[in-house]
Amino acid sequence: MTVSGGRPVGRSGSAGRRAVDAAFALVLAAGLGLAGCATANTAPSASSDAQTSGPGATLAPIPAVPGAPDHPTGPTEHATLVRVVDGDTIRVLIGGREERVRYIGMDTPEPHPASAATAEPYALAATDANARLLAGGNLVLEKDVSERDRYGRLLRDVWIERDGHWTLVNLQLVTEGYAQVSTYPPDVKYVDALLAALRAAREAGRGLWAGSAP
Repeated sequence: MTVSGGRPVGRSGSAGRRAVDAAFALVLAAGLGLAGCATANTAPSASSDAQTSGPGATLAPIPAVPGAPDHPTGPTEHATLVRVVDGDTIRVLIGGREERVRYIGMDTPEPHPASAATAEPYALAATDANARLLAGGNLVLEKDVSERDRYGRLLRDVWIERDGHWTLVNLQLVTEGYAQVSTYPPDVKYVDALLAALRAAREAGRGLWAGSAP
């Protein structure tokens, strides 16, 4: 299911995944309204640098998300980045084997690399933001519940560790306004923080929630 507080940005080929339980949708919708009341927990990287909502548009540092995790708490494995596919998918090496990794809990616009003319608004900006967040750190993948999605991709929360400071890349992309929240049970470990980030990004008019696409 996709939880978004404004205009939706779809992903081609994902209609099957979006047929979800209506009762759970109501729970997440309620969470969107309440997530801002969660206890604040500092995420070191969330407010360290100025962010952009589009090329050349620099904003003030983004506040830390209430309830944001500051380190992985589940099973993890180290990986080596091969390339960034788009805003929510990467290719990595794990033990010498190349794998596609789909980020849990969020969804970014589809770039449609075969035809740049058909890229969705903010698709390239989301891809660039993903690459920026992954640069220069130790890549760590955290498993929630499911191993893979229907397309055979690993489902993971993606972390970058730099000098002892952890960034949950999934969450940071939502925080900066490059992604919607898109969660599917049972992989909902960080849903409250994601919803709080979505709400803050929408209210601040960042990225997808700005008046116009870059």
